[in-house]
Amino acid sequence: MANDLFAARPFATPAGAPGVQAPANIAPAGSPLASPAGLGPGVPGTPMPQGQAPGSNLIPASPTQVPSLANRMPALAPAALAGNGVPDKIHGAVPAYEPRGGGALLGIAPLGLAGQRQADAPSYYFLNEWPGTSAAPAASSQTAGWDRQPPFDVHAVRRDFPILQERINGRQLVWLDNAATTHKPQTVIDRISHFYAHENSNIHRAAHALAARATDAYEGARERVRRFINAPDVNEVIFVRGTTEAINLVAKSWGAQHIGEGDEIIVSHLEHHANIVPWQQLAAAKGAKLRVIPVDDSGQVLLDEYRKLLNSRTKLVSITQVSNALGTITPVKQIIALARGVGAKTLVDGAQSVSHMRIDVQDLDADFFVFSGHKVFGPTGIGALWGKRAVLEQMPPWQGGGNMIADVTFEKTVYQAIPNKFEAGTGNIADAVGLGAAIDYVTRIGIDNIARYEHQLLEYGTHHLKPIPGVRLIGTASDKASVMSFVLDGYTTEEVGKALNEEGIAVRTGHHCAQPILRRFGVETTVRPSLAFYNTYGEIDRLVAVISRLACQRRTTATTGSTLP
Repeated sequence: MANDLFAARPFATPAGAPGVQAPANIAPAGSPLASPAGLGPGVPGTPMPQGQAPGSNLIPASPTQVPSLANRMPALAPAALAGNGVPDKIHGAVPAYEPRGGGALLGIAPLGLAGQRQADAPSYYFLNEWPGTSAAPAASSQTAGWDRQPPFDVHAVRRDFPILQERINGRQLVWLDNAATTHKPQTVIDRISHFYAHENSNIHRAAHALAARATDAYEGARERVRRFINAPDVNEVIFVRGTTEAINLVAKSWGAQHIGEGDEIIVSHLEHHANIVPWQQLAAAKGAKLRVIPVDDSGQVLLDEYRKLLNSRTKLVSITQVSNALGTITPVKQIIALARGVGAKTLVDGAQSVSHMRIDVQDLDADFFVFSGHKVFGPTGIGALWGKRAVLEQMPPWQGGGNMIADVTFEKTVYQAIPNKFEAGTGNIADAVGLGAAIDYVTRIGIDNIARYEHQLLEYGTHHLKPIPGVRLIGTASDKASVMSFVLDGYTTEEVGKALNEEGIAVRTGHHCAQPILRRFGVETTVRPSLAFYNTYGEIDRLVAVISRLACQRRTTATTGSTLP
């Protein structure tokens, strides 16, 4: 699976920019999207409105300490960059510029358009700087289109993420906790701020302008999710708080309706607790049975054993696409096809896959797909459940309240059609809009570009961690994404995590809400570095250096009998 993914476009690193060409629709000179210095956009959006003076939609605030970001101040010369591509001095007293304009400035295409007009395409900092050149290369006819991706430049990408400029314990932050949550590009932060400044209203059912703006923004985000996962129908996309709520929705609505005594639900040994506990609760309530697909010593599911579990009593197979604890990429298409053979429904947990690989729910042919926004560079508290229309329409609502009703009397209630039927009450409107902006950002970089780069980082990190004395990698499947879980002899995982934090390196330590799979490998906790496309080889070198030092200290202590300070 992973090999096919990365074979789609052979990767090479020529002396100049890689082969993917730049878009021709960068914000033009004089655009209100250009910064006061003329280098980079203010917020993603459209060219200057006709007759408007350059910069007239931007007002200077009082001098404020602001990060040296693309849309705030000019980029520093390459010589001023630290080895990891981040400026050593990251703050300066300069006027902060904030957008004053309507929603069109944020470049949201009207619903129903197959694509955006070239002039309306979002413009981002990393699209405007090209390694070794002073201007973007000309676009080729083969790459014409609004969603064309630029050459991948990790240093330029990093400047779009303000939190990566932070210093922890006097050192540049290295964020290797991406399986827990991902950071937000400035465009997402700006989009949410713009919503509250210019669009804030409850959605639907109002005649005033702000309600229309908010509704358009919210439903526009739903359309972005649909495109991102290639769903056939926007009404099949349901907004939820995240993956956990999405799975619980399916368990309490579809499961309560279709699971009975003696029925069986199948999960894998790899699952996050969120894909175990709801099914345990359902099985206990209904007298059903939870069955588990075992894994081999590398952490990959055993398909032959899975086939043995399938039978006429199997009603649902719920499977992770990428393990959050090990990084294993499971053969979900085969798992789904086999489940279909016995008439079972399928749910794919995409929380850990959605930011690392292309998702196509029509190709997968699962009945449900779920993910969280904060795992794909969007806000917390927002996620999505996709389900096949025929399945969703037969499911009862799982919560009651406003928005999900068509008519209410004291005798009965008539429910709205999907998706509103499953979105009771006021939703997380602003963060749904932020999720849409995050999807736009990832789309502009290109999920295939991200997958190739992260795969190289993962191979590099694994290659350098594995030979360190005392390191045991947990999860060594041939198909993996992002995660490099390990333990180190002589240290608790908490001790390793604290030592890394002292060097400004953030990793997750603990059981990662996946206790069954860790116990399968004889451990209760691991150290879990996990990668995103804004990480660098230099950051992995810093991780490896700390682990090597700890290993050396423990060996020295064991030899001399001395006590570590």
